[in-house]
Amino acid sequence: MDTTIDEKEIKKMFAKQKRKVSEIAGEIHDIVEDTIWVDYVKLPALSEQIQDAMSEVVKMREQYEFLQ
Repeated sequence: MDTTIDEKEIKKMFAKQKRKVSEIAGEIHDIVEDTIWVDYVKLPALSEQIQDAMSEVVKMREQYEFLQ
């Protein structure tokens, strides 16, 4: 199946959004593993950021069947 340029762009945007979620999750992981006693105050903001980023991933999956 030959994907159109539009599909390629959407897949690129989707991958970027998924990477953003992973990066935020990585920050949370690093805090929990290494600096929880100092940086725990960052967790609520990071949690909100990951929820926002993940909601975009979910919306894209719902909107574009080829992302399933």
